[in-house]
Amino acid sequence: MTKTKTLATSLLSLSAAAILALVGTTSANAAPVNTTDSSGAAVSSHAASDTSAADYWTPERMKNAKSGVILGAKALERGKLLNLGKAPVTEAPGAVSSIPGQQATDSTTIDRKVNQSETPVKHIGKIFFTLGGSNYVCSGNSVTAANKSTVSTAGHCVNEGPGAYATNFVFVPAYLNGAAPYGKWTAKALYSPTQWASNGNMQYDTAFAVMNTLNGQKLADVVGSSGVQFNAARGLSYKSYGYPAASPFNGESLKSCSGTATNDPNNPQFNTQGIPCNMTGGSSGGPWFIGNSSTGYQNSINSYGYGSNSTTMYGPYWGTVIQSTYNTAAAS
Repeated sequence: MTKTKTLATSLLSLSAAAILALVGTTSANAAPVNTTDSSGAAVSSHAASDTSAADYWTPERMKNAKSGVILGAKALERGKLLNLGKAPVTEAPGAVSSIPGQQATDSTTIDRKVNQSETPVKHIGKIFFTLGGSNYVCSGNSVTAANKSTVSTAGHCVNEGPGAYATNFVFVPAYLNGAAPYGKWTAKALYSPTQWASNGNMQYDTAFAVMNTLNGQKLADVVGSSGVQFNAARGLSYKSYGYPAASPFNGESLKSCSGTATNDPNNPQFNTQGIPCNMTGGSSGGPWFIGNSSTGYQNSINSYGYGSNSTTMYGPYWGTVIQSTYNTAAAS
Protein backbone atom coordinates (compact mmCIF):
# COMPACT_ATOMS: atom_id res chain seq x y z
CA MET A 1 0.00 0.00 0.00
CA THR A 2 1.30 3.32 -0.46
CA LYS A 3 0.73 3.79 3.02
CA THR A 4 -0.22 7.04 4.41
CA LYS A 5 2.40 9.21 5.37
CA THR A 6 4.43 6.84 7.20
CA LEU A 7 5.36 4.30 4.67
CA ALA A 8 7.66 2.04 6.54
CA THR A 9 10.85 3.02 5.02
CA SER A 10 12.69 0.02 6.07
CA LEU A 11 11.66 -1.14 2.64
CA LEU A 12 12.87 2.07 1.08
CA SER A 13 16.36 0.77 1.64
CA LEU A 14 15.83 -2.21 -0.62
CA SER A 15 18.14 -2.16 -3.60
CA ALA A 16 16.77 -1.46 -7.04
CA ALA A 17 17.50 -5.04 -8.00
CA ALA A 18 15.53 -6.33 -5.04
CA ILE A 19 12.60 -4.09 -5.82
CA LEU A 20 12.56 -5.17 -9.43
CA ALA A 21 12.64 -8.76 -8.24
CA LEU A 22 9.56 -8.05 -6.16
CA VAL A 23 7.83 -6.73 -9.23
CA GLY A 24 8.86 -9.67 -11.34
CA THR A 25 7.67 -12.30 -8.91
CA THR A 26 4.26 -10.84 -8.13
CA SER A 27 1.39 -12.96 -9.42
CA ALA A 28 -2.36 -12.65 -9.12
CA ASN A 29 -4.48 -15.18 -7.28
CA ALA A 30 -7.07 -14.87 -9.98
CA ALA A 31 -7.03 -13.03 -13.26
CA PRO A 32 -8.68 -9.63 -12.78
CA VAL A 33 -11.39 -8.57 -15.17
CA ASN A 34 -10.75 -5.39 -17.14
CA THR A 35 -13.73 -3.37 -18.25
CA THR A 36 -14.14 -0.05 -20.00
CA ASP A 37 -16.68 2.54 -18.94
CA SER A 38 -18.37 5.08 -21.18
CA SER A 39 -15.43 7.49 -20.87
CA GLY A 40 -13.05 4.91 -22.31
CA ALA A 41 -11.02 4.47 -19.11
CA ALA A 42 -10.10 0.91 -18.21
CA VAL A 43 -11.15 -0.51 -14.86
CA SER A 44 -9.83 -3.67 -13.22
CA SER A 45 -12.25 -5.67 -11.09
CA HIS A 46 -12.17 -8.82 -9.02
CA ALA A 47 -15.18 -10.79 -7.78
CA ALA A 48 -14.63 -11.52 -4.10
CA SER A 49 -15.74 -14.67 -2.31
CA ASP A 50 -15.52 -13.14 1.11
CA THR A 51 -18.89 -13.91 2.68
CA SER A 52 -17.11 -15.84 5.45
CA ALA A 53 -14.50 -13.14 6.01
CA ALA A 54 -16.35 -11.68 8.99
CA ASP A 55 -15.82 -14.95 10.86
CA TYR A 56 -12.18 -15.07 9.79
CA TRP A 57 -11.47 -11.76 11.52
CA THR A 58 -11.42 -12.82 15.13
CA PRO A 59 -10.40 -10.22 17.76
CA GLU A 60 -6.94 -11.81 17.85
CA ARG A 61 -6.43 -11.59 14.09
CA MET A 62 -7.69 -8.02 14.04
CA LYS A 63 -5.27 -7.09 16.80
CA ASN A 64 -2.28 -8.80 15.15
CA ALA A 65 -2.85 -7.64 11.56
CA LYS A 66 0.08 -5.67 10.11
CA SER A 67 -0.22 -2.10 8.99
CA GLY A 68 -0.29 -1.75 5.22
CA VAL A 69 2.97 0.15 5.47
CA ILE A 70 4.85 -2.80 4.00
CA LEU A 71 2.63 -2.88 0.95
CA GLY A 72 2.80 0.89 0.66
CA ALA A 73 6.57 0.95 0.79
CA LYS A 74 6.81 -1.68 -1.95
CA ALA A 75 4.37 0.24 -4.10
CA LEU A 76 6.19 3.53 -3.61
CA GLU A 77 9.57 2.08 -4.51
CA ARG A 78 8.18 0.30 -7.57
CA GLY A 79 6.51 3.51 -8.67
CA LYS A 80 9.71 5.50 -8.29
CA LEU A 81 11.72 2.98 -10.30
CA LEU A 82 9.19 2.35 -13.05
CA ASN A 83 8.31 6.02 -13.55
CA LEU A 84 11.66 7.68 -12.95
CA GLY A 85 11.94 10.87 -14.97
CA LYS A 86 8.52 10.49 -16.51
CA ALA A 87 5.92 13.23 -16.51
CA PRO A 88 2.48 12.58 -15.01
CA VAL A 89 0.09 10.90 -17.41
CA THR A 90 -2.13 13.55 -18.94
CA GLU A 91 -5.80 12.77 -18.46
CA ALA A 92 -8.60 14.04 -20.62
CA PRO A 93 -9.83 17.20 -18.90
CA GLY A 94 -13.09 16.72 -17.05
CA ALA A 95 -15.59 19.09 -15.56
CA VAL A 96 -15.80 19.30 -11.79
CA SER A 97 -18.21 16.56 -10.73
CA SER A 98 -19.79 16.56 -7.26
CA ILE A 99 -22.05 13.74 -6.10
CA PRO A 100 -23.73 14.29 -2.72
CA GLY A 101 -23.77 11.62 -0.04
CA GLN A 102 -26.66 10.39 2.07
CA GLN A 103 -27.55 10.37 5.73
CA ALA A 104 -27.90 7.04 7.50
CA THR A 105 -31.50 5.91 7.88
CA ASP A 106 -30.56 3.65 10.79
CA SER A 107 -30.74 5.89 13.87
CA THR A 108 -28.89 3.50 16.18
CA THR A 109 -26.25 5.24 18.26
CA ILE A 110 -23.37 3.68 20.11
CA ASP A 111 -22.57 4.54 23.72
CA ARG A 112 -18.86 5.32 23.94
CA LYS A 113 -16.93 5.93 27.13
CA VAL A 114 -13.40 6.03 25.71
CA ASN A 115 -11.52 9.20 24.87
CA GLN A 116 -9.81 9.38 21.48
CA SER A 117 -8.30 11.97 19.14
CA GLU A 118 -11.40 11.91 16.95
CA THR A 119 -14.86 10.78 17.87
CA PRO A 120 -15.59 7.75 15.66
CA VAL A 121 -17.38 8.70 12.46
CA LYS A 122 -20.11 6.29 11.32
CA HIS A 123 -19.06 6.13 7.67
CA ILE A 124 -15.27 6.01 8.25
CA GLY A 125 -13.77 2.69 9.29
CA LYS A 126 -10.94 0.25 9.42
CA ILE A 127 -10.26 -2.26 6.65
CA PHE A 128 -8.85 -5.75 7.25
CA PHE A 129 -7.60 -7.96 4.43
CA THR A 130 -5.17 -10.70 3.45
CA LEU A 131 -2.47 -10.41 0.77
CA GLY A 132 0.35 -12.86 0.10
CA GLY A 133 -0.59 -14.93 3.10
CA SER A 134 -0.31 -12.03 5.57
CA ASN A 135 -3.05 -10.06 7.30
CA TYR A 136 -3.07 -6.28 6.99
CA VAL A 137 -5.03 -3.21 8.06
CA CYS A 138 -5.92 -0.03 6.16
CA SER A 139 -8.63 2.61 6.41
CA GLY A 140 -11.69 3.33 4.27
CA ASN A 141 -14.90 5.31 3.91
CA SER A 142 -18.47 4.66 2.79
CA VAL A 143 -19.11 6.80 -0.28
CA THR A 144 -22.32 7.67 -2.08
CA ALA A 145 -23.35 5.14 -4.75
CA ALA A 146 -26.45 3.84 -6.48
CA ASN A 147 -25.79 0.46 -4.84
CA LYS A 148 -25.48 2.06 -1.36
CA SER A 149 -22.62 -0.36 -0.70
CA THR A 150 -19.37 1.24 -1.90
CA VAL A 151 -16.22 1.90 0.14
CA SER A 152 -13.21 3.94 -0.95
CA THR A 153 -9.64 3.07 0.03
CA ALA A 154 -6.10 3.01 -1.37
CA GLY A 155 -5.26 0.89 -4.38
CA HIS A 156 -2.51 -0.87 -2.43
CA CYS A 157 -5.10 -1.95 0.15
CA VAL A 158 -7.00 -3.88 -2.53
CA ASN A 159 -4.40 -4.97 -5.07
CA GLU A 160 -0.62 -5.35 -4.87
CA GLY A 161 -0.22 -3.06 -7.86
CA PRO A 162 0.52 -5.00 -9.95
CA GLY A 163 -0.48 -8.41 -8.71
CA ALA A 164 -2.95 -10.22 -6.55
CA TYR A 165 -6.22 -8.89 -5.22
CA ALA A 166 -6.92 -9.03 -1.50
CA THR A 167 -8.97 -11.76 0.15
CA ASN A 168 -10.80 -11.81 3.50
CA PHE A 169 -11.65 -8.15 2.87
CA VAL A 170 -13.89 -6.54 5.48
CA PHE A 171 -14.86 -2.97 6.36
CA VAL A 172 -15.53 -2.13 10.02
CA PRO A 173 -17.19 1.30 10.26
CA ALA A 174 -16.58 3.39 13.39
CA TYR A 175 -14.05 0.85 14.67
CA LEU A 176 -12.80 1.64 18.17
CA ASN A 177 -10.54 -0.41 20.44
CA GLY A 178 -11.46 -3.71 18.82
CA ALA A 179 -15.19 -3.01 18.71
CA ALA A 180 -17.26 -3.28 15.52
CA PRO A 181 -20.35 -1.28 16.54
CA TYR A 182 -21.98 -1.46 13.10
CA GLY A 183 -20.72 -4.89 12.16
CA LYS A 184 -18.10 -6.35 9.82
CA TRP A 185 -19.07 -5.81 6.18
CA THR A 186 -17.65 -8.30 3.70
CA ALA A 187 -16.66 -7.53 0.12
CA LYS A 188 -18.58 -8.65 -2.95
CA ALA A 189 -16.24 -7.10 -5.53
CA LEU A 190 -13.07 -4.99 -5.68
CA TYR A 191 -12.31 -2.32 -8.28
CA SER A 192 -9.18 -0.35 -9.15
CA PRO A 193 -7.90 1.58 -12.18
CA THR A 194 -6.13 -0.72 -14.62
CA GLN A 195 -3.16 1.66 -14.37
CA TRP A 196 -2.87 0.57 -10.75
CA ALA A 197 -3.72 -3.14 -11.00
CA SER A 198 -1.50 -3.68 -14.06
CA ASN A 199 1.32 -1.20 -13.51
CA GLY A 200 1.24 0.01 -9.90
CA ASN A 201 1.15 3.62 -11.10
CA MET A 202 1.12 5.77 -7.94
CA GLN A 203 -0.86 8.41 -9.79
CA TYR A 204 -3.90 6.12 -9.47
CA ASP A 205 -3.50 4.62 -5.98
CA THR A 206 -7.23 4.48 -5.25
CA ALA A 207 -9.70 1.60 -5.16
CA PHE A 208 -13.33 0.91 -4.36
CA ALA A 209 -14.89 -2.12 -2.71
CA VAL A 210 -18.54 -3.08 -3.10
CA MET A 211 -19.84 -4.67 0.07
CA ASN A 212 -22.38 -7.40 0.67
CA THR A 213 -25.50 -6.63 2.65
CA LEU A 214 -25.41 -7.31 6.39
CA ASN A 215 -28.51 -8.50 8.23
CA GLY A 216 -30.54 -7.57 5.16
CA GLN A 217 -29.34 -3.95 5.18
CA LYS A 218 -27.13 -1.94 2.83
CA LEU A 219 -24.07 -0.17 4.17
CA ALA A 220 -25.10 3.42 3.41
CA ASP A 221 -28.50 2.91 5.02
CA VAL A 222 -26.77 1.95 8.26
CA VAL A 223 -23.80 4.35 8.40
CA GLY A 224 -24.53 6.91 5.69
CA SER A 225 -22.15 7.86 2.89
CA SER A 226 -19.92 10.75 1.89
CA GLY A 227 -20.34 12.81 -1.22
CA VAL A 228 -17.46 12.61 -3.71
CA GLN A 229 -15.90 15.15 -6.04
CA PHE A 230 -13.66 14.68 -9.07
CA ASN A 231 -11.61 17.02 -11.28
CA ALA A 232 -11.50 19.65 -8.54
CA ALA A 233 -8.97 22.49 -8.35
CA ARG A 234 -5.56 21.67 -6.91
CA GLY A 235 -4.26 23.28 -3.74
CA LEU A 236 -7.46 22.98 -1.73
CA SER A 237 -7.66 22.69 2.07
CA TYR A 238 -8.41 19.20 3.36
CA LYS A 239 -9.07 17.19 6.49
CA SER A 240 -7.98 13.56 6.28
CA TYR A 241 -8.85 10.68 8.58
CA GLY A 242 -7.40 7.26 9.24
CA TYR A 243 -6.42 4.54 11.68
CA PRO A 244 -2.61 4.77 11.89
CA ALA A 245 -1.26 1.54 13.37
CA ALA A 246 2.52 1.96 13.25
CA SER A 247 4.34 3.62 16.15
CA PRO A 248 3.60 5.97 17.85
CA PHE A 249 -0.02 4.99 17.10
CA ASN A 250 -1.72 1.66 17.76
CA GLY A 251 -4.51 1.64 15.16
CA GLU A 252 -7.26 1.38 17.76
CA SER A 253 -8.84 4.81 17.29
CA LEU A 254 -9.52 7.38 14.59
CA LYS A 255 -7.01 10.20 13.95
CA SER A 256 -7.02 13.16 11.59
CA CYS A 257 -4.83 15.75 9.85
CA SER A 258 -5.64 19.10 8.27
CA GLY A 259 -3.93 21.47 5.87
CA THR A 260 -3.59 22.99 2.43
CA ALA A 261 -2.45 20.64 -0.33
CA THR A 262 0.81 21.17 -2.19
CA ASN A 263 2.43 19.15 -4.98
CA ASP A 264 4.92 16.37 -4.18
CA PRO A 265 8.35 17.89 -4.99
CA ASN A 266 10.15 14.55 -4.71
CA ASN A 267 8.24 12.60 -7.37
CA PRO A 268 6.25 15.05 -9.51
CA GLN A 269 5.51 12.23 -11.95
CA PHE A 270 2.97 10.91 -9.41
CA ASN A 271 0.84 14.08 -9.82
CA THR A 272 -0.03 13.78 -6.11
CA GLN A 273 -0.62 16.42 -3.45
CA GLY A 274 0.38 16.42 0.20
CA ILE A 275 -0.92 17.90 3.43
CA PRO A 276 0.82 18.29 6.82
CA CYS A 277 0.33 14.95 8.59
CA ASN A 278 2.27 12.45 10.68
CA MET A 279 -0.14 9.50 10.48
CA THR A 280 1.59 6.19 9.96
CA GLY A 281 0.88 2.81 8.39
CA GLY A 282 -2.70 1.65 8.73
CA SER A 283 -4.07 5.06 7.79
CA SER A 284 -3.65 4.26 4.11
CA GLY A 285 -6.91 4.56 2.26
CA GLY A 286 -8.42 6.94 4.80
CA PRO A 287 -10.53 9.70 3.20
CA TRP A 288 -9.56 13.29 2.39
CA PHE A 289 -12.46 15.72 2.69
CA ILE A 290 -12.51 19.17 1.12
CA GLY A 291 -12.82 21.64 3.98
CA ASN A 292 -12.37 21.03 7.69
CA SER A 293 -14.72 18.19 8.63
CA SER A 294 -15.95 14.74 7.67
CA THR A 295 -19.08 16.29 6.17
CA GLY A 296 -17.28 17.65 3.11
CA TYR A 297 -16.90 16.01 -0.28
CA GLN A 298 -14.27 13.27 -0.41
CA ASN A 299 -11.62 14.11 -2.98
CA SER A 300 -8.62 11.80 -2.30
CA ILE A 301 -7.20 9.19 0.10
CA ASN A 302 -4.11 8.72 2.27
CA SER A 303 -1.55 7.18 -0.05
CA TYR A 304 2.07 7.53 1.06
CA GLY A 305 4.72 9.44 2.97
CA TYR A 306 8.51 9.39 3.02
CA GLY A 307 9.94 7.57 6.01
CA SER A 308 8.75 6.63 9.48
CA ASN A 309 9.00 10.25 10.64
CA SER A 310 7.23 11.75 7.68
CA THR A 311 5.39 15.00 8.28
CA THR A 312 3.52 15.08 4.98
CA MET A 313 0.83 12.70 3.71
CA TYR A 314 0.34 12.44 -0.03
CA GLY A 315 -2.79 11.50 -1.91
CA PRO A 316 -3.69 10.94 -5.59
CA TYR A 317 -5.52 13.54 -7.64
CA TRP A 318 -9.04 12.31 -8.32
CA GLY A 319 -9.44 12.97 -12.03
CA THR A 320 -11.30 11.25 -14.84
CA VAL A 321 -9.54 7.86 -14.51
CA ILE A 322 -10.35 7.43 -10.82
CA GLN A 323 -13.84 8.79 -11.48
CA SER A 324 -14.34 6.05 -14.06
CA THR A 325 -13.38 3.40 -11.52
CA TYR A 326 -15.80 4.93 -9.02
CA ASN A 327 -18.58 5.02 -11.63
CA THR A 328 -18.11 1.33 -12.41
CA ALA A 329 -18.08 0.27 -8.76
CA ALA A 330 -20.99 2.51 -7.74
CA ALA A 331 -23.19 1.17 -10.52
CA SER A 332 -22.42 -2.50 -9.91
